[in-house]
Amino acid sequence: MASNPAEAIALNARRAFEASQLVAPSERDIALTAIRTALSEKRDEVLAANKADMDAARPLVEAGKLSASLFSRLDLGKKGKYDSMLQGITDVAALPLPTGQVTFAKELGPGLALHRVTCPVGVLLVIFEARPEVVVNIAALAIKSGNAAILKGGKESTLTATLLSKIIADALAKTQIPSTFVQTVSTRSEISGLLAQDKYIDLVMPRGGNELVMSIKNQTRIPVMGHADGICAVYLDKSADENKAIRVAVESKIDYMAACNAAETLLVNESLVNTLWPKVANALAAVDVSLRCDAVTLAAIKGQPAEAKAQAAAAADFDTEFLGPEIAVKVVPSVGDAIKHINEHSSHHTDSIVTEDETSMSAWARGLDSANCFINASTRFADGTRYGLGTEVGISTGKTHARGPVGLDGLVIYKYVLRSEKTDGSLIADHEKGQGYTHTDLARDQPPF
Repeated sequence: MASNPAEAIALNARRAFEASQLVAPSERDIALTAIRTALSEKRDEVLAANKADMDAARPLVEAGKLSASLFSRLDLGKKGKYDSMLQGITDVAALPLPTGQVTFAKELGPGLALHRVTCPVGVLLVIFEARPEVVVNIAALAIKSGNAAILKGGKESTLTATLLSKIIADALAKTQIPSTFVQTVSTRSEISGLLAQDKYIDLVMPRGGNELVMSIKNQTRIPVMGHADGICAVYLDKSADENKAIRVAVESKIDYMAACNAAETLLVNESLVNTLWPKVANALAAVDVSLRCDAVTLAAIKGQPAEAKAQAAAAADFDTEFLGPEIAVKVVPSVGDAIKHINEHSSHHTDSIVTEDETSMSAWARGLDSANCFINASTRFADGTRYGLGTEVGISTGKTHARGPVGLDGLVIYKYVLRSEKTDGSLIADHEKGQGYTHTDLARDQPPF
């Protein structure tokens, strides 16, 4: 029996997870279809709850108590976001099951076979800020991958997240997946209690700013996977094509400035300071981006239209996630120096080089210590949906089993299954004192159960 509410939530999630492992995997897609149907039918109700959340949050923005970027992420009714949320469920359902896949198979000896088989992590605790659609994204990924999930959104999205969770639970109750397979909590005290439930919770995934992620890491013994900042860079190499440079730099910055994959730093090869750089600067200024320039790049745009949007950079600007219409600019002498700067100052999230030089491309892909290393492409491609992962539970910049956009593959681990078909079973004495080991590779097309 649970001794407190947080333990009860975690215990229910563990029991739901364990029960679900004995349900046919095909039932997961049936559950996803049921959830999509229910959310489609309840669209007006959800959007009404979302509007109420936004109306309550707007005064906080005006009072400076909530950032404009978080407020922007709260809106579920703009840019077809609701339809995208529903499509994400369909996309996840269409993906192959990530569990039950054999990644290693070997005969240890006659009649004795060892298989490494993918399996769910277990119970996930996902903590996120503002974006209510994350409830649905993570629920879909959790169900498809066989992981139970406990979700905590920002207080700004409480009404929306609570309603989405209820719709999901009601839909699950009509399937063979337990209704407590996906749960939400709404208070900070519940999170503090859940972070102590390392007996039942297997992985914590925070989605938010540096303050949130570091706070979570300091409060729990449960493994944490995620990213703290989105300090992403675009580097214009000496062979950069002008059209590519302008297109990639501008979109990386302005497409969605509140996103963690928006560019915050622009590095310019010293050979381009008086040629390409002023053109890129003018293009950025034309879309109202402020330029925080080092001395060299600032001097190079004197008399240009971009000068009106430029100012001298402070050292801290190259370690800042602006999440708005500002970008830090610095000149570097080579691709190696660009890589060195990014490895030291970036958040190891997503960084892009604009170049026509194959040697520079190779150096970038090999030397950059980032989860996403792009060549001649906008940093905004770093996204689970755009990668074809269906959707994502978050971005990981760590060095755990999953890195970059974390989709289904990032939510599974593996177990070793050893099966003996000998009539008298298998003992190590049979091999170490007798016939030895064969260690013969086996086909990986079928799991051993």
